[in-house]
Order: sequence, then structure tokens, then C-alpha cells
Amino acid sequence: MKLRLLLVEDDSVSCSFMAAALQALPAEVDTAASLRTALAHESVYDLWLLDANLPDGSGTDLLADLRARFPATPALAHTADDSPALHAQLLAAGFDLVLVKPLTAVQLRQAAGQLLGIEPSHELHRAGEADDSSSALPLWDQAVALAALNGNQEHVATLRRMFLEELARQYDEIRDALQAGNLEAAKKVLHQLKASSGFVGAMRMNAAAAGLEKSLSDAGTLADFSIAVRDTQSSGNESESL
Repeated sequence: MKLRLLLVEDDSVSCSFMAAALQALPAEVDTAASLRTALAHESVYDLWLLDANLPDGSGTDLLADLRARFPATPALAHTADDSPALHAQLLAAGFDLVLVKPLTAVQLRQAAGQLLGIEPSHELHRAGEADDSSSALPLWDQAVALAALNGNQEHVATLRRMFLEELARQYDEIRDALQAGNLEAAKKVLHQLKASSGFVGAMRMNAAAAGLEKSLSDAGTLADFSIAVRDTQSSGNESESL
């Protein structure tokens, strides 16, 4: 029988990437975008993969609710936040493993396999979030995207289209939140954007989002972010032909 996994992730690009990677275990993957929809699933699962931040709660809240019904199920937390304090908090709450997004399909399967006991444990390395100045980076890195998706060009093209469709909405939400002084709301969308941009190889967008998340009140960083959004959107047609 196939393994049954529950993947909870509110970003559509990240969810599609992770589900495709996990299905190759092989496994049957049910997905949910919120705490409420996750709890509506009545199935017994072999593994839960829970986003640390959800629209209607936290991954730790969801884990507590799920463990009340199924105390023995292993759980993996995934987050774009690389804070050691957050990771310690997630492990203390009962998660067996914490992964930082973006990551490759191989890394995700290795982590799931480790908790399921079907693959040997391997040290996990984070997929390359850019550390350089965003303006010096390429808009798209096909090699990074293919590595994240195990070399599947069709998946890269599909997720990249989804990413570009979401980018305009995410930019508007970030801009509006910053104008309203709602820094937490801006951080939440930037958190999603960092992960999804890494999965599809949008390297300049990835670096710009990370930079803005660290300096939300800096006008120059916001200007760089806006330029990265504009350039990434305008190159969309070209990127799909890569």
C-alpha cells in the first residue's frame, strides 16, 4: 500500500512543488491550505508535513490538535524562517524535524523517508537562497529550479507560471501592508515569497524579498524590491521558453 501523507501549506506554488516531490516516494499526498481544512481530513496518515505559519493559526497549534487524535504520527515542520529560536520552539512543541524552504525535491524526500523509516538518514542542505545583492543576480536560474524539481522541466514551467500569476497579488499585499504600517502582514507574505521564488529559481526576486524582510522600513530596500518585481514580471514570457 502507498504511504499516505498530509501536507499543509498555504502558498500554492510551494504546495504544488512539495506534493509533486513527495508523490515520487511513492506516496498519496492530501493537501490543505489552513488549519481548519487540515483538521477536516479524517484519514489516518503516516506523516504530517505542516507549515509553521498558517492563515488561521500556527503549525504548533495544528500539531497539538492532530496529536490529540493520533499521538504516534510523526510530524515534520517546514518554514522559510531560518531562526534557530523558532526551530527550537518547533522541536520543543513536538515536531520531529524542521526543514527550511526553499529546498530540493531530493532533500524533502530524504527528510520524509527519514521519519518514515524508508530511506537512510542524510544531512540536509538548504537550497540556495541568494545572499548577494539582488541587483547582481540573474532574474532566473534554470539550474536552481531544475535541481529543486529533480530535473523535471515540465514541473518547472508549470510552477513558474503559477509563481508569476501570484506575484502581482503578493506585491500588492506587501505594499498595502507597509503603507498601513502592518509590518507583520508584510512579513507573512514575504515569508511565502522567499520560499516560492527559491523553488522556481527566481534568484533576484528571492534576494530582494529576503532583503526587504530584514529592512521593512528602508525606502531604498523597498525600491529595490519593487524593481525586482517589475523585472521578474516583464521577463515572464522569456523565462517560460528556457
